[in-house]
Amino acid sequence: MTVQYTNWSEIIEPITAYKWRLAKRLQAGMLVDGVIYASERLLADVFRDQALQQVMNVAHLPGIVGNALAMPDIHWGYGFPIGGVAAFDVEQGVISPGGVGYDINCGVRLLRTEVEAKDVKKRLTELVTMLYQNVPAGVGSEGRIRLNHKELKQVLEQGSHWAVYHGYGWKEDLDRTEDCGQMQEADSSVLSPRALERGTTQLGTLGSGNHFLEVQEVDEIYAPEEARVFGLKKGQVTVMIHCGSRGLGYQVCDDFLKVLHTASYKYGIRLPDKQLVCAPIQSPDGQDYLRAMAGAANYAWVNRQCIMHWVREVFERVFSQSAERLGMHLVYDVAHNIAKLETHEVNGKTKKVCVHRKGATRAFAPGHPEVTEQYRSVGQPVFIPGSMGTASYVCVGTGKAMQETFGSTAHGAGRVLSRQAAIRQTRGRSIAQELEAQGIQVMAGKRGTLAEEAPEAYKSIDQVIEAVQQAGLSKKVARLKPLGVVKG
Repeated sequence: MTVQYTNWSEIIEPITAYKWRLAKRLQAGMLVDGVIYASERLLADVFRDQALQQVMNVAHLPGIVGNALAMPDIHWGYGFPIGGVAAFDVEQGVISPGGVGYDINCGVRLLRTEVEAKDVKKRLTELVTMLYQNVPAGVGSEGRIRLNHKELKQVLEQGSHWAVYHGYGWKEDLDRTEDCGQMQEADSSVLSPRALERGTTQLGTLGSGNHFLEVQEVDEIYAPEEARVFGLKKGQVTVMIHCGSRGLGYQVCDDFLKVLHTASYKYGIRLPDKQLVCAPIQSPDGQDYLRAMAGAANYAWVNRQCIMHWVREVFERVFSQSAERLGMHLVYDVAHNIAKLETHEVNGKTKKVCVHRKGATRAFAPGHPEVTEQYRSVGQPVFIPGSMGTASYVCVGTGKAMQETFGSTAHGAGRVLSRQAAIRQTRGRSIAQELEAQGIQVMAGKRGTLAEEAPEAYKSIDQVIEAVQQAGLSKKVARLKPLGVVKG
């Protein structure tokens, strides 16, 4: 049983103004330090819950290397904190569903256009309405694609290649997707019948909660060269898509939490928290989870690819021009909840590790061979969306992130209020009217969805971006201002 701390401000040690340590000496069983990237102001929000205890718990897991890490958007999650990053030696370490989360490969893709914001604003209501009508959203929503067993198996194992082959996108989209939209480890045979059943009808759907489809304007450029390489310029319209693997990914996580609960005892792994159930990466149980998670990750990439296809179709209808003429090119697609086998330098030695990123974004540096060739000179694009009604940011990976966080950075603003607390705090208000007063059109399936996702439910995105930039984990490239939002 681990010690439960409440006086975090007394035990956390400053390393720099944006980097803090929870030393392994604080708790028996910790194998490495916990390191948190945040400003002092952001830490005040982190102290509200037990997310820092979760960082310390992660530091107990067998085979962990480096440090147990947390990004500035850290908050309480299942097992790992959301905003948590940890890497494990491939031979000696473990893999844990709690280090990935229920929404496997929840992620963000950004689509740029040659359309100017002034032209979209004239037709914004029509555009947002058509996006809402053409992209199914909400709890349990079903898409326009129906998959038989053979087709679903192809989706799970081929990822975005399946979508492009079947006409849901362009070949160039693959090069602009992390891992080209396909984790090679995927094996559909290890998914349960229930997981497969849930995946047959939800492809091309947005889901609910914090998932969104947002029409935006590039309103600030901070790094002109990186922006040029990414094809971004001030005044242009972009579209951001944030969603994941839907019910299929949830079921994969749920199934393997049960399997690995037994496996943890079978392999003699002592857990500080039962939510951290895990198995050695090289064990049959660990390999089965890796294969199933990879399949769910591929499903999520296909899901976002199909949604992007519907978005292109809507723009074609609204502006009476082809998507090609409108310049609707994918900038990039990044995963937020995933475990991946990568090669990193650890204590001066090159080592193969399994990096868990839960509510964190890969942020590889310029010159890294896994950065697509067209962006390799500047580094991997990073997208960090704000809360509904606030700006989102395009950033880029850095060498310091490679040295300190296994090439990882923040993934968003990070919640400070639970969904129920947000609903209570906004009772009697119309979030839709408040956003409209700011010039933002919003459409959502339920009024409660907007209350859950009200801006005050999240940390300040500007403070999060300041923290990752000052800590050197990513570099600001552009700011995107919301014009229209579609929610489930």
